[in-house]
Amino acid sequence: MIDSHCHLTDPRLFEQLDDVLARARAAGVTRMITIGTEPADDRAAIDVCRGRPNLRCAIGVHPNYCHEVEFEPAIQGLRELQRDPSVVALGEMGLDYHHGFADHATQKRFFEAQLSLATEVRRPVVIHCREAVDDTLEVMRGYSNVRAVFHCFTGTLEEARKILDAGYLLGFTGVITFKKSDELREAVRITARDRLLVETDAPYLAPEPMRKVKTNEPALVMYTAQVVAQQWGTTVKEVDRETTQNVERFFRWALPPSP
Repeated sequence: MIDSHCHLTDPRLFEQLDDVLARARAAGVTRMITIGTEPADDRAAIDVCRGRPNLRCAIGVHPNYCHEVEFEPAIQGLRELQRDPSVVALGEMGLDYHHGFADHATQKRFFEAQLSLATEVRRPVVIHCREAVDDTLEVMRGYSNVRAVFHCFTGTLEEARKILDAGYLLGFTGVITFKKSDELREAVRITARDRLLVETDAPYLAPEPMRKVKTNEPALVMYTAQVVAQQWGTTVKEVDRETTQNVERFFRWALPPSP
């Protein structure tokens, strides 16, 4: 199994990283993609991947941090960091109208710049979208060649259909295990098997029955996979196979053939 979105640089995980990775391996989670959110975190994500062939990273400027960084240096830094072999995507990027840490215009400026860079360097992108699906899709219409996954999807069934109809992937977290997430589970049911990723968004959003655990971690992605299997009417092993193929294809991160 691959955890397609986690934050291993968060102190809650980083300070016990060896143990976190060991627990992931024991649970059957063999690979992870750690996500950067702003320039310092992006560099830290790359550092975490060094010497760890089972880790890769996406780097970007999260909409909730874009008001804290300088525009030109941030975008130029992302361009330069694309050369690192551990980088497989740009992001997370997008629009967040829930928290409102940055005004909409600033968020859009950073979003468009990162989509332009993704076009330039031919990278897929990891989208953060909260209470802004229509505006996010409107911006992305100008970058139709960019492949994207809407990570941690927690929207409505109608919004899921809009994203899927636009040709993008959906990433689902432990939120689909929550008792009141019936509509999200329906979104899983309507998502084609080649368009779905499983993720933790660790250290956030621990799944049931581990929800009382404050710190989520990659090992717990298996609980999300179990719910996906239930909705698809299949096995966790099959979900593992399908979502692993999706990660490898989307991020172009296939393992080398065995000798």
